[in-house]
Amino acid sequence: MTIQAQFPKEQTEEGEFKRQEDSFRDWVTADGTSGYPAAHGRYHLYVSWACPWAHRTIIVRKLKHLEPVIGMTVVDPIRDDRGWAFRDGPGHSTDPINGFTVLSEAYQSTDPTYHGRVTVPVLWDKETKRIVSNSDDDIMRMFNSAFNGLTDSTVDLCPEELREEIDRLNVFLYENVNDGVYRAGFATSQKVYENAVRSLFEALDSLESRLSTQRYLFGTRTVETDWRLFVTLIRFDAVYHGHFKCNIRRIVDYPNLFGYLKDLYQDEGISDTVNLDHIKRHYYITHDDINPTRIVPLGPDQDFHAPHGRDHLE
Repeated sequence: MTIQAQFPKEQTEEGEFKRQEDSFRDWVTADGTSGYPAAHGRYHLYVSWACPWAHRTIIVRKLKHLEPVIGMTVVDPIRDDRGWAFRDGPGHSTDPINGFTVLSEAYQSTDPTYHGRVTVPVLWDKETKRIVSNSDDDIMRMFNSAFNGLTDSTVDLCPEELREEIDRLNVFLYENVNDGVYRAGFATSQKVYENAVRSLFEALDSLESRLSTQRYLFGTRTVETDWRLFVTLIRFDAVYHGHFKCNIRRIVDYPNLFGYLKDLYQDEGISDTVNLDHIKRHYYITHDDINPTRIVPLGPDQDFHAPHGRDHLE
């Protein structure tokens, strides 16, 4: 029997999912030396509530009070053969900036020779009418510092004194947790799947231990790494546990991780960035090779507003 990979161009012969590299890596800077100066209203963010990579940028935009500075349009969570599309519906809309019907038009407008997979997030420059970046890593860093002159927020999610440690833990999280769930879910061989799941839960076990003695990953303050982890944890029990077969344990089974998840969720404005309806419908309907019936489960019933019990940790 032939097993169909979710993204055949990103699948090895051994059955391992190898995510494509980001293709657009220009940079917005405060002084404009990059050719893209930080400016009020110049840039627009195309995202999906469902996508964890896009979710990271939505969170930083929220925490840095950049909503009046950088506009945002949300695509339909149901991705079809044409890719991410702009349609009116609950929590998503048509494109008010360019009138694009599908996000691939933004990619083709920027580079007519582009043949890779079309992904979110996309940071669009309305002046040059092209994509600045489709790298969530870069967009998070841009939002954290490049627009400081246009916001009243003093939040710094990547302080210089922690940057080396942040970068190191980011890599660990990406390889084992953030992308780890996809390496498990998109695996097309038993061995590859089992290796990914074991690495994932070894990482979650180590994070559970780390969070037993401190409130956040680096102590008493949140940094970008916390939000990188958050977007995976908030989707885990609803999607990755069942849909991606990451079912050794749930996040709710980890006292520290689940408390940490609730703690982050209850941070001001964060719940506004979480749309579990979009999340569940995207995964269970779009990935019809994994879920051929396209039935979306009702659960789990979890209360992220319940007390998190982590105020005492330093």
